[in-house]
Amino acid sequence: MPGAEGFSNNALRILKARYFKKNEKGEFLDKSPSDLFRRVARAVAAVEKTDKDQKKWEDIFFRMMMRRDFFPNSPTLTGAGRGMCLSACFVLPIEDSMESIFETVKNTALVHKEGGGTGFDFSRLRPRGSFVRRTQGIASGPVSFLRVIDAATEAVKQGGTRRGANMGILRVDHPDIEEFINLKKEGRGLTNFNISVAVTDKFMEAVKNETSYDLYDPYQKKKSGKKKARDIFDKIRDSAWAVGDPGLVFIDRINSMNPTAGLGSIRATNPCGEQPLHDYESCNLGSINLSHFYDPDKRDGFDMARFEKTIARSVRFLDNVIEANVYPLPQIETITKANRRVGLGVMGWADLLIKRRIPYDSKKALDAARKIAAALRKAALEASRDLAEERGSFPNIDKSLYKGKKMRNAAVLTIAPTGTISRLAGCSSSIEPLFALEFTSKIIDGELKDIHPLYAEWKKSHSGKPLPPFFRTAHEISPEWHIQMQAAFQEFVDNSVSKTVNLPNSAPPEDVEKTYLSAYELKTKGVTVYRDGCRREQVLNISGRTLHPQERPTSIPSVTDKIKTGFGNLYVTISFYKDKPFEVFTSIGKSGYSTMADAEALGRLISLALRSGVEAKDVIQQLKGIGGSEPVFTEGGLVQSIPDAIAKVLERHVGTAENTEKDVFSLRCRMCGATLPEQKCPTCPNCGWNRCSGT
Repeated sequence: MPGAEGFSNNALRILKARYFKKNEKGEFLDKSPSDLFRRVARAVAAVEKTDKDQKKWEDIFFRMMMRRDFFPNSPTLTGAGRGMCLSACFVLPIEDSMESIFETVKNTALVHKEGGGTGFDFSRLRPRGSFVRRTQGIASGPVSFLRVIDAATEAVKQGGTRRGANMGILRVDHPDIEEFINLKKEGRGLTNFNISVAVTDKFMEAVKNETSYDLYDPYQKKKSGKKKARDIFDKIRDSAWAVGDPGLVFIDRINSMNPTAGLGSIRATNPCGEQPLHDYESCNLGSINLSHFYDPDKRDGFDMARFEKTIARSVRFLDNVIEANVYPLPQIETITKANRRVGLGVMGWADLLIKRRIPYDSKKALDAARKIAAALRKAALEASRDLAEERGSFPNIDKSLYKGKKMRNAAVLTIAPTGTISRLAGCSSSIEPLFALEFTSKIIDGELKDIHPLYAEWKKSHSGKPLPPFFRTAHEISPEWHIQMQAAFQEFVDNSVSKTVNLPNSAPPEDVEKTYLSAYELKTKGVTVYRDGCRREQVLNISGRTLHPQERPTSIPSVTDKIKTGFGNLYVTISFYKDKPFEVFTSIGKSGYSTMADAEALGRLISLALRSGVEAKDVIQQLKGIGGSEPVFTEGGLVQSIPDAIAKVLERHVGTAENTEKDVFSLRCRMCGATLPEQKCPTCPNCGWNRCSGT
């Protein structure tokens, strides 16, 4: 549905919930999209040298965003002009010492506080069971410290409205690799981490040849045994099939194509895997909406001239962000400005193919991808060279493949997931196919039905006719075509490409294996596989008990608590039977009938669960942290919604319910409570929050 200034009503909801600036009273200072984008454009253009140039580029940047041709990453939209960090992607180092580990824990909190996502390589930590000379004890291993960072991330999230996002990486030749692979499959998984195995070329060759490969002890600095490559590969495959983790990172390929190899090896990526970075390096991202460059009167139905002009302007925007940025750590500022790495990408690819009547899984689509990606690379490199003429090359150029040349940025292209910003732009995300043509997202006060606009338009004029092949969705496209599309873009992208290969629930583990091997052969830098419903099915397998509600005694004791919510005071009455919560009754004061009905319905369902033997702490874990449209601070901290308030009252009487492994498989949005699509890194169809990026 149309909204204000060309943005849909859903986009306006996202803007108000996530990006509009507010004062201390919660009143909007940004009152329209133009207010937000003028603020961002002005802040990013402020680094231009003259007042005339500042005004010129402010207007250009403003028009790009208002036309929805280009958007920067979420932290830039949130923080520009507010003295905040504008980058989305970070990698932090972890060395083999307690001091380094907990320095990283602190630094992670500082990055997450600013809205960034972090990646870590745990491969430098000594294996579990290693002797610790100073304490005469035994090392707990990298997996244990990964859990420490996960717990710290959870604590930071609880102080705000969203959780941070992390990527944990371990080399395949680390002695603890099997423990790492099984981390999530065993049901002891992490709520704030994606995990990936950094596989080497030697390992992949050993898999193909069915031979062994060497393990390496980073503490002893020597080989420490051998493993059958096929056995380890099968464990990776089976875990990815079961729970969607781990993914694969082809670490040797990343380093062979690293434009700043003179600085040493890259060991880790950002949480979604599309941005390999040196230790302490950050990157700011932005994406161009390809669907807006469709023009049936142009060659191939695409306005290449306007696309190239937008590329040049977008590269300048992202380079300006490096100067306008406020960095969470001085080490991050130093290397970021020395490399000036930016990540310009695309979104709306599936929409463009639909407009051109090209099936996603076709050779014609791959040819179109290579043509557009090649044009993107050529124009972005030219823009960076032009900026180098004007502003100078990046300081580390003598340690890069551009030595002896002029280049403003060490790298220029990244294909990011674009979860929230594609919702703002009203287009398909990144280079992904459409996930669904129609879907309903369940939110706290009702349901929100979405239908893809191009599909709605076609359906209106082709009633009763079979759907053409250019409307195929993610699960209708075979894994081979997913990987081929990723590889087509990766051929021209100097950073990396975020892509999820979606498999149907019925897919066997062998399909995961074929996908991983194909991704390696086609020279991608990493791969993520998600089998539809695998996480939800895992939870059902764990449960499986039949529940029957107990009869209510005639008289049982109860207690009533009052708690402040964004909708008024909520009164929660808890009845007890055999010293355990047995029923919950709720009432909300001074609110609408719909809210009162929702509160009553929640109480009835909670009571049904408690009377059926479900533990109160299990109920708390399901309700705790659900976000809503009216969060409010009280004496006890942030109350995000009515369900969150009920959870807080229950905790007063039964104790704090810590997050458990079930949270790994949660399919509810942490911002608004909507139901999420079944993907490894789902994007909320209601508010645009992305589980992997945390933004």
